Amino acid sequence: MSAENSLIGSRFALRVEEDPVQLDEQELDRLSHEGRWGFLHSQETGSAVDGPGVRVVFWTTGCEFRCLYCHNPDTWKLKHGKLVCVDDLLTELQKYADYLKLAGGGLTVSGGEPLVQDRFVMNLMRGAKHMGLHTCLDTNGFLGERLTDADLKTIDLVLLDIKSWDPATHLRVTAKPVKPVLDFARRLAEQNRPTWLRFVLVPGLTDDANNIEGVARFAASLGNIERVDVLPFHQLGKFKWESLGMKYELAETKSPDGEALNFARAIFRGHGLNCPG
Repeated sequence: MSAENSLIGSRFALRVEEDPVQLDEQELDRLSHEGRWGFLHSQETGSAVDGPGVRVVFWTTGCEFRCLYCHNPDTWKLKHGKLVCVDDLLTELQKYADYLKLAGGGLTVSGGEPLVQDRFVMNLMRGAKHMGLHTCLDTNGFLGERLTDADLKTIDLVLLDIKSWDPATHLRVTAKPVKPVLDFARRLAEQNRPTWLRFVLVPGLTDDANNIEGVARFAASLGNIERVDVLPFHQLGKFKWESLGMKYELAETKSPDGEALNFARAIFRGHGLNCPG
């Protein structure tokens, strides 16, 4: 599988110019509401880190969080993406469908925050399911109430990012409250939807033992968390903040060392959770 013929570029590319839209605003609003068109930042074929197996990943634009450690701040604004049609994306996906099935993979929609464009995302998910592909949503969960119960049944796996357990820390990290995220996690559990939890370990920000303990205890109480990934903070997105002329508060923050990662993972394992690494 190769990304050379994809409709758009890499997740690591910087997009700062709005796509020239050839539709008037009223027509664009109608199409967006129907979910037939949407804005994408990038596309990747052959990913092995965005769900099980080998996957095609569509990265949407638009996000209500303002995470201090975000490595793709250029995805925050909706129209910094390329306007694309669902049908064209599904045609692209169909090229890889047979291989994805053999490789135990499927489609993952990530962002930004995909649920900013929930109808567009669900049309992609339904199209992928029609091809017999496994579907995965990578979300921060803040807009989870936008999904119906039927939508949740179309999504085979949710990659849920919980930024922090402590409400004050979550607000500082994301500029949004944690409650909607936790409410969505509980709803996924009530419907027994397979979920992988992702937690980014940021030295001096999210690495307090009580904070990690809170996330772990909550995750263990749900009963549907199949896996927990503790992800180390990195500086790969620093150049984007600088290119966008944005103040980057974590410019001097180092990635956590192996000891810190093992400590965090041990807390999750201590609650009976599967935490690789």
